[in-house]
Amino acid sequence: MTKKATNARSSARVVPLRKGTTIQMVRLACPDAAQCSLISESFGLPVLDSDGIRELHEKLIVDTAAALDEGLGERAMQIHLQRIVGAYVGSAHGAGQFYSRSVTEARDATAKAACDDRDEDVGGPVGFDSAAQRKREFAADMALQAHALGMAAEGAVNAYEQVVGEVWKPFERPVENPGQSVDRKAADLQMAALG
Repeated sequence: MTKKATNARSSARVVPLRKGTTIQMVRLACPDAAQCSLISESFGLPVLDSDGIRELHEKLIVDTAAALDEGLGERAMQIHLQRIVGAYVGSAHGAGQFYSRSVTEARDATAKAACDDRDEDVGGPVGFDSAAQRKREFAADMALQAHALGMAAEGAVNAYEQVVGEVWKPFERPVENPGQSVDRKAADLQMAALG
């Protein structure tokens, strides 16, 4: 009879985490106040009050926390605000990504329209915008939306720090079913029993 080799692996398991969206990711995805002002001037759109949006959302979260203070314990407040701030940050990041795609589409359409050999990209009838112009205007609208949501997220993150006393970080949940499936584990045990 041969002796079975023992498994030298440690029984400790490393659980990978699903990374959350950070405020730094929002800052990279959304246009800043200077770029938004330039876009507003170039497209004839309203100039946003970036500081006002940020401050209003900061006050909103702080006032909400004050109203809930008697009903929630310290840890419950932290969890509640974690979720609220996470929603603001996630929304702003999504808007920033959509803005980036809109800019890419506008650039592509503008480059195609500049090519004299393409008949399908010529401007429409008099009085109507070309497809490239509509895409540029849409991208400009998305810039303002992404910036406004980015400022709201900044305000929420600032409020979290005021109320909780620590810097907001996204919640990172474990990836579901990171290891072997139950069927695979059962098969391994059965094969080991067979020798």
